[in-house]
Amino acid sequence: MRLNHLKTLAIAAAISAALPSLHAATIRAPAELPARQTVADIIKASTPADWRALDPANTLYMDIAAGRIVIELAPEFAPKHVANIKALVAERYYDGLAITRAQDNWVAQWGDPDEKNPKPIQHAQRTLPGEFTVPMKTISSFTRLKDVDGYAPQVGHSNGFPSARDPKSGTAWLTHCYATVGVGRDVGSDSGGGTELYAVIGQSPRHLDRDITVVGRVVSGMPLLATLPRGAAPMGFYDSPDKNVPIASVRLAASLPVEQRVQMEVMRTDSAAYQALLEAQRNRGGPWSKVQAGHLDLCNAPIPVREVGK
Repeated sequence: MRLNHLKTLAIAAAISAALPSLHAATIRAPAELPARQTVADIIKASTPADWRALDPANTLYMDIAAGRIVIELAPEFAPKHVANIKALVAERYYDGLAITRAQDNWVAQWGDPDEKNPKPIQHAQRTLPGEFTVPMKTISSFTRLKDVDGYAPQVGHSNGFPSARDPKSGTAWLTHCYATVGVGRDVGSDSGGGTELYAVIGQSPRHLDRDITVVGRVVSGMPLLATLPRGAAPMGFYDSPDKNVPIASVRLAASLPVEQRVQMEVMRTDSAAYQALLEAQRNRGGPWSKVQAGHLDLCNAPIPVREVGK
């Protein structure tokens, strides 16, 4: 018995001594990924046909002391709310109001800081029935992503807006990605109308999709919102009026002389250039990247924006 035990120990020692060399023989360093086009490469090689100008009739300029925030509205997805927001802008409703909330990893929200004595409305409506989804057939463009999504049967882009759709119900909706602009509401689906708006400044809260009316997205000026001091009160509201961020004015681009407008272009999300950009994000090349993800989340698909002449 003792002899067999000694033999066993000897065999175990031999195997242990061989393990490092066996390990070195079977483990190989990953092959370096080949170089691929980067997002910057694709943007540089793009042509004028790959871009579209912002529509002045659906572009808002929100000016605060720190600068200008440019918002593109999406009337196909929320026609009544967009029309109402334009009516509020026309009567200068937002001028003198404030950003009252900045909740970390969530949203920045603006509206009337005085809920007990709200600013009067002249011609617009204070509330509207929610426009959480619209019929698919009313949306003029949809370029589908090939990647699987956990929140919707199909996701992609509609005229430059991240969107989703469900062929079974025949509905479509805009998704809550970074920079999405939505309509604040109370519990009732018809308790919002555009007097309170918010922009997503954190991780995409896709679970809000189809529960809130989405009216557009910020195309320029997100750093002004994303870097706001966080509110100390519940839900990120500022706990004293002096911490609110005043809104100097909100104007529709079409209402301003051409020379006062910001000339901006957005890459067409139905263009070959944008599809190449998505692939560059989905499967990055070397030498820095060591592993290709092989997948792209809808809210991690940047839509390039540029100011013309810069």
